[in-house]
Amino acid sequence: MAALITVTDNSFDAQVLKSDLLVITEFWAEWCVPCKALQPVLNDIADVYGNLVKVVRVDIEENPMVTSSYEVLVIPTLILFKNGVIVERMNLEQAKDELREKVGFYLREFAR
Repeated sequence: MAALITVTDNSFDAQVLKSDLLVITEFWAEWCVPCKALQPVLNDIADVYGNLVKVVRVDIEENPMVTSSYEVLVIPTLILFKNGVIVERMNLEQAKDELREKVGFYLREFAR
């Protein structure tokens, strides 16, 4: 089972922006019920695509710099990065099939 990686203001650049992998970044908070509902979906994505995709989580309350930098106003917010560039941003809880579809799309795009 691939684990979700906790990212902080200090580790964001190294873990997300400098990664060669497609990075799914979830902005969340402990008290956020939709965030908790999304966690099994993210765990599943990490398990299925573990060697091609990195799934990370940023706690908005503990990491205000990154949260502010990406103008996260609603949680959960998912931002997909590739080579430090935002390729997709989702502000609402996404169904597993839709997120998987987007991950598959970007993996095919970047494999070219």
